[in-house]
Amino acid sequence: MSEECPRVFSIQSHVVSGYVGNKSAVFPLQVLGFEVDAINSVQFSNHTGYPSFHGQVLNETELDVLLKGLQENGLDKYTHLLTGYVGSPSFLRRIAALVQHLRKVNPKLIYVLLKGGSVAVCDPVMGDNGRMYVSEELLPIYRDTILPLADIIVPNQFEVELLTGRNVTSVAEAWEAVQLFHDKGIKTVVLTSTGLGTDSHLLALASSTLGGTARKMSINIPKFSATFTGTGDLFAALLLAWMHRTKGDLKSSIENVIHTMQAVLTKTMKHVEDCSQKGIALTAAHNELKLIQSIEEMKKPLPTLLADIH
Repeated sequence: MSEECPRVFSIQSHVVSGYVGNKSAVFPLQVLGFEVDAINSVQFSNHTGYPSFHGQVLNETELDVLLKGLQENGLDKYTHLLTGYVGSPSFLRRIAALVQHLRKVNPKLIYVLLKGGSVAVCDPVMGDNGRMYVSEELLPIYRDTILPLADIIVPNQFEVELLTGRNVTSVAEAWEAVQLFHDKGIKTVVLTSTGLGTDSHLLALASSTLGGTARKMSINIPKFSATFTGTGDLFAALLLAWMHRTKGDLKSSIENVIHTMQAVLTKTMKHVEDCSQKGIALTAAHNELKLIQSIEEMKKPLPTLLADIH
């Protein structure tokens, strides 16, 4: 394992068709030069936004079987850890124990932090738009067990409210919530989306205390007229990658993440519009992210005037 070839352990959901969870994260990480070992917390035919879906849910016993094989063969040394959707309280508790084990194997690995060339990102996938995606039993585990291990988190506004127990109805309250995470020892917080923007723009907030210097950023991101699934998973993976590649430069990392996200969503939206103009009846499949088509923009994000980052 070397600095030139970082190795990511990604534990997220998986779909056979489409792009969410590991399907949104693994390819971009590989494009940006990361080895990726993936464990699928669930394996579904497609994401749950379709009329139906089928598949399996991994439990903590099955997770342990996979981890045992990695450990027995000395394959459990990673530079990065990335976690996403987890639907089971016992599975989530096992993730916390895993973080502690991986730290013993590689002391440089830090859960949800860029430090010494090692990054792990925690995306507390619990809900959005006022609705929880998972059992309420997961909330205290995230709040009391996972967050104390975290150094970079990427929640949305609803998840921030759940984790802090506070309503966020203004930008000032959002920054106060971010500070609560810093007070818990979390070095970098990226509030990926809020309802505090305008009719045309989403507002995201990013804050870092790495190196003892406070840095804050506000990002105005143009809204698209369609809803896309897997964007949060893609955002977290890109943030992990660029925080590593820029050695913790928050501004440069956020700029590269946003430029890439805009390119992917613009291509996806163009595909949707082209199909609509041809009279094709649109389905959830048409809104799947155009990741493969955006490989060049992943490699070299081009500055865009669409997003205001300051």
